Amino acid sequence: MSLIRALGKDLEARSNDSLRALFAARPDLISPPVPDFAALAARASSRVSVQRALERLNRPQMQVLESLHLCTNTDTGHSASAEGLHQLVRGASLPVIEQIMGTLQELALAHPAVPPHGTPPQAAGQHFYLPVGSLKDVVGIYPAGLGRSYTELVRLQPAFAQRVVQLVSELHRSGFAIHDATTPMEAALALQHWTSSPEALRDILANAPERTTALLARFRNWAMGAVPQAQRKASVTTEGADVGPVDWLLARGLLVPLDAAHVELPHSVGLALRGGAIINDFTLSPPVPELGRTTAALRRNAALSAISETLRLVSELLHAVRETPLATLRSGGVGVREMRRLSDLLRIDQDAAGRLLELCGLAGLIRLDVDSSSWVQPPQLEWLVLPRQEQWLWLVNAWLASERVPSMVGQPVNTVPGGPSRGASGITIAALSAGAQRPDAPVVRKRILEILHELTLEAEGPDGAVPVLDAAAVLERAEWSQPRMARRFSSLIRGVLAEAELLGLVGSGALSQLGSAFAEDDPDAALAILGEHLPAALNHVLLQADLTAVAPGYLAPALTEKLLVMADAEGRGPATIYRFSAASIKRALDEGYDAAGLLAFLREHSATAVPQPLEYLVEDTASRHGSLRVGQAASFIQSDDEAALRELLAGPKAAQLGLARLSPTVLTSSAPPRELAAVLKNLGLSPSVDGAEPAHLRRPAAAQESPRPVYTAPGIAPPAEEVEAQLDVLRQAGPAVGHHSGATDGEAATQLGLEALQRAIRLKQRINMNVVDNLGNASLEVVVPLSVSGGRVRVFDPAKDTERVLSVHRIIDIEAAEELRQ
Repeated sequence: MSLIRALGKDLEARSNDSLRALFAARPDLISPPVPDFAALAARASSRVSVQRALERLNRPQMQVLESLHLCTNTDTGHSASAEGLHQLVRGASLPVIEQIMGTLQELALAHPAVPPHGTPPQAAGQHFYLPVGSLKDVVGIYPAGLGRSYTELVRLQPAFAQRVVQLVSELHRSGFAIHDATTPMEAALALQHWTSSPEALRDILANAPERTTALLARFRNWAMGAVPQAQRKASVTTEGADVGPVDWLLARGLLVPLDAAHVELPHSVGLALRGGAIINDFTLSPPVPELGRTTAALRRNAALSAISETLRLVSELLHAVRETPLATLRSGGVGVREMRRLSDLLRIDQDAAGRLLELCGLAGLIRLDVDSSSWVQPPQLEWLVLPRQEQWLWLVNAWLASERVPSMVGQPVNTVPGGPSRGASGITIAALSAGAQRPDAPVVRKRILEILHELTLEAEGPDGAVPVLDAAAVLERAEWSQPRMARRFSSLIRGVLAEAELLGLVGSGALSQLGSAFAEDDPDAALAILGEHLPAALNHVLLQADLTAVAPGYLAPALTEKLLVMADAEGRGPATIYRFSAASIKRALDEGYDAAGLLAFLREHSATAVPQPLEYLVEDTASRHGSLRVGQAASFIQSDDEAALRELLAGPKAAQLGLARLSPTVLTSSAPPRELAAVLKNLGLSPSVDGAEPAHLRRPAAAQESPRPVYTAPGIAPPAEEVEAQLDVLRQAGPAVGHHSGATDGEAATQLGLEALQRAIRLKQRINMNVVDNLGNASLEVVVPLSVSGGRVRVFDPAKDTERVLSVHRIIDIEAAEELRQ
């Protein structure tokens, strides 16, 4: 029976509560909705959906599922029971195996099946299971770390198939208890039988060279290894001190060469090394790492200090970008020269500047201007006027939801998973470039925060001490809780912890109260905690006689913004020094200040009197400023009638148009040409407009305020109303598709057809294939499918003794043409 059809029957027999739990655990099954149970089973069996489901399983669940996969054969329907798995998973009790199998069935990763042929009557009352058909494609070729069987290696490795008969013959002639063979498949079966038990393997290894046992121990958890010159041919009869363990194992077929540098430990050998069990390290308890301790006060102070410093640096960065936009490279991102300039302005190293720039980019505080190919600050940015705790919440929400990873900036391109290998070229990921994009970043960040929270609750002491959590401890727990995502965690864990420390979610190496609040999806609690403990921003500085202003703490963003206009920042941390100079005072004058306004501002925001040297500097610089005047004009009026121009200049419309006389026959206006012409027409005049209006003079559209980022935790259950609507559709759709082929459309029909094709390919089985030609005519053909990929299937036609390639979409129906030979 088709596995999809069997799963559909199992899903149909479930209660609504069981289906609700399934949809909560695997929300992708009803997104979009499915029309019936056949389509639901097809989607639950698809490779992508199964892969997502496996990413949520912990190590014990994965170990039991992989053991089920190794003990069953979905092509022949050979199932396995919890009692059978119990014998192969050491350290697990039978109730635990049954409980895990029940969980896997609830997740639609396994379904009930009939007992295999020849099952003893006393075992007929046990529950037998089969995994979903796509599991073999998802878990890979080495489930549970065990290699492939000798028969599969003979079929897939032509070089091994060519020498396996000779290898078995040499073993037989040398007195080993192995049957001689004349074909590669017979030789594979002989090797498989020869190494089928731990006792037999111990006898084989009795006379092995030194270090052979140590070498085989490296293959206990993984079947493939790197060995130089793996395809060298050693003789069984070769003895002596010169024979190394690799040559000895290769000569006896205990290692199979894959290519010139890699070998594989066959399944039966690996199973015998483990004492006949598939799993030897089963445990329901997660690993408990050894952690250091710090005080809650030290953790809080470190987190608050990091938040204040980050907000200060972001404010300075935005000011720097507004003053001088950041140019981009042709390949995208910000180049080294711009990053060096930015790091000098912020007084931090380039790596820190890159992370900070990425944080501003993902939060929408800077944007790419496509006209100038540079990064600029959006107009009327709301973030600048928010209280500090809301500024922080803006950054954290954006960071949690973003698919960009700031810590990847500056890393070599070839170290990024999935990135192109650049070897020794030295190319690194530029800030704000596409190289820092990781679609799985939100899921990994959220899971890391949850693991930090779990470890903190487990290790938090009664004396108020909190655990210090490093990357190794978090990775160890992540590998147990979600082993299928271990590689993703290992590539991002250190960067995520560094970014969390930058945002105050981690302080002094420990998860802060703010981080715990976000781990529990309670941002309001985090905002309340921060508002209670974050020191209030200061609104004054201390003016010094050496032309400096000392900030006695973190300043209000508005005060920092204005100080950066009239002075240059120096130093780092809360006690920033702002130095006044003739150039900085001139910069403030260019922004529209005058001497009186500058001195009034300084008196208002200084806790000390304005020093006389600073007052002299402001007045002296202002006295030399403005010898040349630059004004703004959007249009002009030219006429030979001087009297008409004088009348227009003195009229009531002059103030509205911003008219000014340049010469007796020329006036300028601050209004755009078309607006000026419209007003002149209303006055009864007949002006003509010379040329088109320049693009830079057109009035821009009203700037859209950038919305505050909102974070939604990934992987949440679908809304209750969607689940109920889906249940109504399923219950009204009628029974699932039965054993025999029937009218099945859409997603289910596609999956059923692919399932039948792949099964026939593995079994080398003939099928009846109903194919439509270009004219729409259907014809029934009997063929043997060889492979399917990319929407095409390669088949062998026994009647014509030829191979052909057909498009999958032209195949109407597939049916087995011959029964399996038992």
